[in-house]
Amino acid sequence: MSPALFSKVHREHRATYFCVDIECNGPVPGLFAMVSLAAVVVAPDADGRLHVGECLYLELKPDAPRHDARAASIHGLDQARLMREGLDRPAFCTQLSDWVKAHTVPGTEPVFVGHNAPFDWSFVAWTFSEVHRPNPFGYKALCTKAMATGVLGVHWLDSNKEVLSERLPITDEDLSQKHRADYDALYQAEILVALLDRQAQNAGTG
Repeated sequence: MSPALFSKVHREHRATYFCVDIECNGPVPGLFAMVSLAAVVVAPDADGRLHVGECLYLELKPDAPRHDARAASIHGLDQARLMREGLDRPAFCTQLSDWVKAHTVPGTEPVFVGHNAPFDWSFVAWTFSEVHRPNPFGYKALCTKAMATGVLGVHWLDSNKEVLSERLPITDEDLSQKHRADYDALYQAEILVALLDRQAQNAGTG
């Protein structure tokens, strides 16, 4: 998977996409902590071709009231180190907002993209709301799982990455890197570009 990945078909002039993945210590925001986030920018050039660009990676202090040890074991981040070195919520929101603003192509709108976007977006939205900051992505998010059901005609229950890697011209997921927010966000960027290309092909545009 290369950062030089770009769309050969789709033309985009309205949106700058931010593929976001988070890791957390439980199933819902507020009660359980988001401990890391990565965002990969997928932005159009002057011709409207989508390019996968830079990645932002942030870690947060795990200061939520509950902790699910099984969930935390999935990402494997050291909780003591995060308490020492992780960002507090206001600093996290400032860094993410500034980065999104700096990487949004002029004339486009930033779009939050997640693979199961309701989950990742809910943690981000709650964090901004908790510190009384505006969410840089607004109240909407694009879900690549839902998008795949329409573009590829797969059932929602079959919209996982394993199936998508068989249906799309993308690399197989590196399971040794899975559940690292930076890797997962970059892989999701590859999925997004492939889905947008297929959507444009299906529509007979390009």
